Amino acid sequence: MEAVTETMNNVEVQELVITRVLEAPRELVFKVWTEQEHLVHWWGPKGMNLGVSKLECYPGGMFHYSIAAPNGLNMWGRFIYLDILAPQQIVYISSFSDEEGQLTRAPFSSTWPLEVHNVLTLTEQNGTTLLTQRSVPINATDEEQKTFLDMHRSLEQGFNGTFEQLEAYLTEITLD
Repeated sequence: MEAVTETMNNVEVQELVITRVLEAPRELVFKVWTEQEHLVHWWGPKGMNLGVSKLECYPGGMFHYSIAAPNGLNMWGRFIYLDILAPQQIVYISSFSDEEGQLTRAPFSSTWPLEVHNVLTLTEQNGTTLLTQRSVPINATDEEQKTFLDMHRSLEQGFNGTFEQLEAYLTEITLD
């Protein structure tokens, strides 16, 4: 993880940066990030099942999903895509949502930012792909920004678990 500090609304915010080298071509990695048939096999925390309500993978479109835990807990989330530059970049706003896709607070924290700006970059490196995920809260209060910063280690662990599932899935499929 690399820490980068930005200034937003006159408040310094430290973005979360996670990188991972994937043993797969960039086109395949992009495909599994943008197609429902692939996302359901790897996206989300380990041990949870992904349900896709909507996947509109274009600028202005929405990825609306649920994540179900074995204990019956069900959470909803969404991405609003801002920009997609195939196969190298996806820019989106992530948030928690309700079943209808409306913005909601995180179920685990009343001070979690309502919206997080994400830039996913995929860089080709001799047949492998360098994945870089950069995330920073937007329109966030000072308290929400602090919560985001305090959760960096937990977020890194969560993303690492998700990306381990992605790596395993990539070994099972090929580019059509």
